[in-house]
Amino acid sequence: MALAWPPELTSREPLLEAILPEDAGAARIEWPCIARARGRYALENVYIETTSVLGFWATRRVSPTFGQVRVYPNVLEERRRLAGLFLNQGNTGLHAQRQVGKGREFEKLREYIPGDSYEEIHWKATAKRGKPVTKVFQLERTQEVYVVIDASRLSGRDVGLSATNQLERFLVAALLLGQVAERQGDLFGIAAFDEQVRAFVRARNGRAHYNACREALYTLEPRLVNPDFGEVFSFLRMHLRRRALVIFLTSLDDPLLAEQFVAQLDVLARRHLVLINMLARPGIEPLFSKPHVSSADDVYARLGGHIQWRRLQALEKVLARRGVAMTLLDDERMCAELVSQYINVKRRQAL
Repeated sequence: MALAWPPELTSREPLLEAILPEDAGAARIEWPCIARARGRYALENVYIETTSVLGFWATRRVSPTFGQVRVYPNVLEERRRLAGLFLNQGNTGLHAQRQVGKGREFEKLREYIPGDSYEEIHWKATAKRGKPVTKVFQLERTQEVYVVIDASRLSGRDVGLSATNQLERFLVAALLLGQVAERQGDLFGIAAFDEQVRAFVRARNGRAHYNACREALYTLEPRLVNPDFGEVFSFLRMHLRRRALVIFLTSLDDPLLAEQFVAQLDVLARRHLVLINMLARPGIEPLFSKPHVSSADDVYARLGGHIQWRRLQALEKVLARRGVAMTLLDDERMCAELVSQYINVKRRQAL
């Protein structure tokens, strides 16, 4: 047998010899392949060759097929890197983290115990029962966490020296954070946008929901358009009914885009906790971060990087005054830093 593999798919076995069971109406054959890029690929024809009954000649046939190969973002490598962040009694893996504080979610009423704060007394229940009654609170569970992915033109830039673009890193980080949020008992959702909202999955949990998020993202590609922040902010404001943690994965090193983002931010930030994350680009750093230069071109390049770094520092302060934190993420530690932000929000009960 032979398959007309798409250019993005390769197999170590271009021709596969298969022995079919006798008198079988159907058989399942595994054909391993390797994908160069994620996405959806069609398999249109399968080519079959077999010998005649007496073995004197070979019979060939082209059989049309309507198969599909779906290649999803690969989170396995990043998940192995993160396993050491959440150790619990020597067992690697992701575990629920301890939270400090009494919590703010009402759980039940109980009789007053000496030492309870007067602020926690339920006065209506006290009057009805004729004795002091105290409110008991628990730590918040099933909070909503959304990752909003920018798939506009700047997300197509390569990251560092690798051939991976920013969008690929955003997708892996978003799906990995979804797994962590589920382990923590929260609801996870995703959104992706460029000049309009391209994908949206409401926050839920469970294996089927994770698969739905993956299905919504695996065909996403960067588009050569500017992002419309006003559109995505209005969309999220309409669809997010509960207060949620909204994590943006975007690029704001273009001054015009940063100005538009800040101008529209209050639409969302007044109700939700918003975090902004960008991938740090090589060369955008303080002027004297590196000790030596080899040419005049290096001086100008570092001066340009310093100017962009100062601009991002000023943007970070503007966002901080609006209650929004912005972080420049290192490519190699992007997923770990993103998960740490989420865990810190949980521990501080900032949501």
